[in-house]
Amino acid sequence: MNSQNGISARLARALLTIAIAATASLTATRGQCEENRPRLGPEPKLYQTTVDRAIQFLATRQSPEGALSQQLGIGPTALYALGLLRSGRSPSDPQVAKSLSFLEEAVQETGGIHMPGGRIPNYETCIALICFKEANRGGKYDKIIKDAERFLRDGQIDERKGKNKSDVAYGGMGYGGRSRPDLSNTAYLLDALKACGASNDDPAVQRALAFASRCQNLESAHNTTKYAAKVNDGGFFYTPALSKQDESRQTPNGGLRSYGSMTYSGLKSMIYAGLSKDDPRVKAALQWIRKNYDLKSNPGMGQAGLYYYYHTFAKALDTFGANEIEDANGVKHDWRRELTEELARRQKADGSWVNADTQWMEGDPNLATAFALLALTHCKPPTK
Repeated sequence: MNSQNGISARLARALLTIAIAATASLTATRGQCEENRPRLGPEPKLYQTTVDRAIQFLATRQSPEGALSQQLGIGPTALYALGLLRSGRSPSDPQVAKSLSFLEEAVQETGGIHMPGGRIPNYETCIALICFKEANRGGKYDKIIKDAERFLRDGQIDERKGKNKSDVAYGGMGYGGRSRPDLSNTAYLLDALKACGASNDDPAVQRALAFASRCQNLESAHNTTKYAAKVNDGGFFYTPALSKQDESRQTPNGGLRSYGSMTYSGLKSMIYAGLSKDDPRVKAALQWIRKNYDLKSNPGMGQAGLYYYYHTFAKALDTFGANEIEDANGVKHDWRRELTEELARRQKADGSWVNADTQWMEGDPNLATAFALLALTHCKPPTK
């Protein structure tokens, strides 16, 4: 009996030893698989080098007053300062501080932040407000932010502007004054409102959603305009409030062509307004994005507005929370890595970017580089 117990004990110990060894081997194999699996996000050294070179270039282009490309208004300066802040610079950083000082000089009695008599006060105020919000420490810019938010809310097209909910312009925002509304400025309005803490059900946010929905090529209860069914591919266009200059964006059947920068702006706007991933509008936008995933061009517009496209592309996908995008062929794209690599490939020897297609002022290297820098802030390598 004792002999049998001894044999059983030895057998149990042997089996335990085998089990432990097998478990250790399996754990090691899993560890090796984890190590061999590519990490999502850009290669850290490439990312940081690309960012540092961009910042160094822009530092050489900043005027003693803190401005960049002042002939274009305050937009490039605000974009640059925001890019610096989101790249880890503090408000007291000399480059940031000079930019903020310049922007403070642009604050108007109306609360707007723009060049006096400028043509694009809404756009400039949106970018500047977000910049001041990012830089706000100890309430230093509280009044500027509050007044700018009021200015923007007053500029939204609604009943106060004589438009009811059935009007195609309702809920939108244009560059300023009597300019027609467009999705680009409306998306910037939403950026500014959300930066100020606006909730999803804020009336201004929901009005902006109504306008954005009318800019989507998707026939639905949210878009009953005459353009909704003509293309019906789920992408977004610039505006349903057309003028003669929009003829180049129209399709042969009188529809409005979807394109990349507006589709990503539309997706981000819907997320800001609280739509879920199951909403038909969101699903349709994602389907268009999967079919048109591209970092060589602004889909639907070629090279026009390429760096603005990179900025909206990165901002929208970061907001959406997608680390990978699966295209129509089933290929998964690590978009942060791919965008960083594409921007690094396009970066000039002096650290700048410039677009040979000057349609949207991206022939100015300061503007194109500020957009690229901001795009990169959404592509930061993972910390773990």
